[in-house]
Amino acid sequence: METAELKNVALENKHISLGAKMVPFAGYNMPVSYSGLNDEHNTVRTAMGVFDVSHMGEFILKGEHALDLIQRVTSNDAAVLTDDKIQYSCLPNDKGGIVDDLLVYRMNDKEYMLVVNASNIEKDWNWISKFNTKGVEMKNISDHVSLLAVQGPKAILALQKLTDINLSEIPYYTFKRGTFNGEANVIISNTGYTGAGGFELYFANEVADKMWDAIFAAGAEYGIKPIGLGARDTLRLEMGFCLYGNDIDDTTSPIEAGLGWITKFTKEFTNKAALLEQKEKGVSKKLVGFEMIDRGIPRHDYPIADAAGNIIGKVTSGTQSPSLNKAIGMGYVPTALAKADSEIYIMIRDKAIKAKVVKIPFYKA
Repeated sequence: METAELKNVALENKHISLGAKMVPFAGYNMPVSYSGLNDEHNTVRTAMGVFDVSHMGEFILKGEHALDLIQRVTSNDAAVLTDDKIQYSCLPNDKGGIVDDLLVYRMNDKEYMLVVNASNIEKDWNWISKFNTKGVEMKNISDHVSLLAVQGPKAILALQKLTDINLSEIPYYTFKRGTFNGEANVIISNTGYTGAGGFELYFANEVADKMWDAIFAAGAEYGIKPIGLGARDTLRLEMGFCLYGNDIDDTTSPIEAGLGWITKFTKEFTNKAALLEQKEKGVSKKLVGFEMIDRGIPRHDYPIADAAGNIIGKVTSGTQSPSLNKAIGMGYVPTALAKADSEIYIMIRDKAIKAKVVKIPFYKA
């Protein structure tokens, strides 16, 4: 893809001025690294780092039937949400797979915000619109919103300098709307994709530079650094968090992916009957975590074999874990080999390299 065709986030020039290595990602020109993957990864685990994830999509759903629409298109039960609460969920398709995974924010009983993956913005919008039969007001605000993920154990100390909202009183998967760095109506969300703690901040593109500069000034004493998408991937993989397009997609079901906990059969939703049957009868394959026993780094799409040399699956995500100093990965294997300590083999350059299934998360703080 040519750079000219790529969309730009509001902070693109900031990233370039900081020496970021920019790459095409989900149709956007995005920073993949600054100081190097291991340094950035460890900064988030031990101090704090800032990810620009403004490429993510945001939809506002409003009206009497907003919750009804969300209930019909998502797998989780959004009826349990109260104001300022967030829920992880997915959009099942009608063939047993997943259109996307997403976050559902309840603003109030008639207004919700859905946060979707950048590569799926148009697909998700069209999918949800197809079910909007009761006149829910839908607004795609993706191109107007910047999103910074300020992650790491020191994040709360730096961010608290910039707001009167008591950040320690915002529980995990809860948010507040208020004034941050002098800007009104900023969403401060206790969420992230790293397992390192911290917050995600949503605000208008027009104030993105001002916000970035203030956060970096506030975090200077805590060793704050800009972090690219490369470290975001290694951090989320250590936690066993699924990445859409790798670990889950249009062909993988939430039950196979270990997302039964966000699949609630107490309501009606797309493809409920087929997924309920999977839950009751069991599935033939499951997404597992594994760590390498023999030397080798698993990569996306490497074949997985059994002890007899039969190809039984493929790696969906893999890396050398900076925190654990070992090679780890995820992939789908037959259910019989999904138990912890099951022996599997990763095919690396036509060699069968031994690995074992382990429970996730790989990294435990």
